[in-house]
Amino acid sequence: MKVGMLIAMQNHPANYHPDHELYWEECRLADLAEPLGFDSLWAVEHHFDNYAMIPDVVQFLTYIAGRTSRISLGTAVIVLPWHDPVRVAEQIAMLDILSHGRLLVGFGRGAAKLEYDGFRVPMDEARERFIEAAEVVVKALKNERFSHQGRFFQIPEMSIRPRPYADFNGRLFGAAISPESAEIMARLGIGVLSILQGDWDSTVAEIQRYGGFYRQLTGREPVRPVVAARVIVADTDVEARELARKYIAGHWEMADRHYGISRGDHRGIKGYEHYSKIGEMLRQLDPVVMVENIMAPHIFGTPETCLQRVRQLRDKFQTDHFAAIFSDGGIPIEIAERSIRRFAAEVLPELRQDEKRGASLEAAQMTSK
Repeated sequence: MKVGMLIAMQNHPANYHPDHELYWEECRLADLAEPLGFDSLWAVEHHFDNYAMIPDVVQFLTYIAGRTSRISLGTAVIVLPWHDPVRVAEQIAMLDILSHGRLLVGFGRGAAKLEYDGFRVPMDEARERFIEAAEVVVKALKNERFSHQGRFFQIPEMSIRPRPYADFNGRLFGAAISPESAEIMARLGIGVLSILQGDWDSTVAEIQRYGGFYRQLTGREPVRPVVAARVIVADTDVEARELARKYIAGHWEMADRHYGISRGDHRGIKGYEHYSKIGEMLRQLDPVVMVENIMAPHIFGTPETCLQRVRQLRDKFQTDHFAAIFSDGGIPIEIAERSIRRFAAEVLPELRQDEKRGASLEAAQMTSK
């Protein structure tokens, strides 16, 4: 299993820095990924708020590409309804060349009214805009020439240049898997990127539903999902739980304010009925129970506990790529760096040994046949 890091640039009020200082600190953490043996670095797009401050993930990853030679570079995500999809395809192709084919592309539709209002895009068109924009980007990347006639985009026959470094099959992912969009995503051959927020069973069920569409429409097995979760490594499980209660819950407070879930920002908006239901549920939930539910999907504990939890996640989600989020929720930079270094020193080597043992067992089984 590949293991990466995800950078968000969250400037939490509990540990506030001038934006440029936070950027420099987070970039220093990003610089640890390759030398410490991580396989990928991911960045998330957000706008107009200190919740997360990477307004252009392709630009940020181009900077990282120039400082690295091995790790994959992932967008988690590019929010397609806010962009011209032809321009997005051009940016992707250019970075793919500059990184020698190391780019992994995650798309999403966004869920913050603040951001939709800022871009003057009607939020009730988000799902349709996302699906149509994804269709355009996939056409542009996979075909020498393409055209598109849709509701939002009317594109004459054209070609993006430069062409991508390599075929994007198996390198495109969507974070907007819903009953309405799952079939379209499967038809386009886009895999699943899941940044964990809810319980594992519900998320796995969503991924499995998508997989059913994929097999039915293509006759092939879907690309394995990429799964991201928050990670805190400490000396004891008790210490890690206290840190998680403070900082993973701290992230949720920022997320809830940014997205307006408890505030009811999604009430009556087409395509966001699920968010509206979550908001109603949260307003009725006991605060102590809510914090436990928020912490539950994530990974925290001693290195040994974190290792077992990642193994469980790998097997539960049938994933071969996990992305760890070490530095948001107001967690001090020194604690985030400690988690990164201990995870790299004590968890990553064991996961690598799992791969070797799995490969040896597979080889032995093939030989016995």
